[in-house]
Amino acid sequence: MIRVVIVDDHAVVRAGLRQFFSDQVDLRVTGEAANGREALDLVRAGDLDVVVMDISMPDQSGVDALAAIKARRPELPVLILSGYPEAHYATTLLRQGASGYLNKECDPDEIVQAIRTVARGRKYITPAVAELLADTLGASADKLPHELLSEREFQVFLRLAKGETIGHMADSMSLSVKTVSTYRTRVMEKMKLASNSDLTYYALKNGLIQ
Repeated sequence: MIRVVIVDDHAVVRAGLRQFFSDQVDLRVTGEAANGREALDLVRAGDLDVVVMDISMPDQSGVDALAAIKARRPELPVLILSGYPEAHYATTLLRQGASGYLNKECDPDEIVQAIRTVARGRKYITPAVAELLADTLGASADKLPHELLSEREFQVFLRLAKGETIGHMADSMSLSVKTVSTYRTRVMEKMKLASNSDLTYYALKNGLIQ
C-alpha cells in the first residue's frame, strides 16, 4: 500500500484527488494539507510514502516546501502537480529534488502511474519534460537566467518577485537579514537585474508567478 499525502490550497482539488485515489487498490490517502507548513507537519508525522504537491500556495509556496521536505527527508518522493506548464518550473524543481512534475491538465491515470513510479524510488519524466531536460544538456549558455540559480537563490528570487520584504523572508526562512541580503545580491548579479521590480517583471513575463 502506497501512503499518499495531498498538498493543494484548493479543497475541491484535494477532494477530487482523494476520491480518485480511493478507487485504486494500492493507494491510501493518509493526510491533506492546504499549504507548505501543514505539509511539513505531515512529513514530520511520518505516515506517508509519497507527497503530491502543488507549487502555488499561500503562506509557504511549493518551492519552499519542497526544499524544507528534502532537507528533512531527502529520500521522500515529492511529485509536483501544478497548473504551471512544464517549461516554467519542471527542470528547476527536478534539479532541486522533485521526483516528477505533472501539469494539472494531465489524465488522472497518469498521476496514479507517476505515484507508483516515484514510490519505487524512480523519477517520473513525461515526454514534454524529457524534451526540456534534453534541451538543457550541454546548453548552459542557452539557459534562462533563473535556471542558473541555486535552490536557495531560486526561493529568494520568487519571494522577492512576489513583493516579500527581506525582513519577512529572514523570519519565515529562519535566516539572518544579512544572509537573505547576500542571496538577493547573488540573484541580481546572476540574472543581471537592478531592482526588485525588475525581478517581478521577469517572473511575470516568464510565467513564474501570476
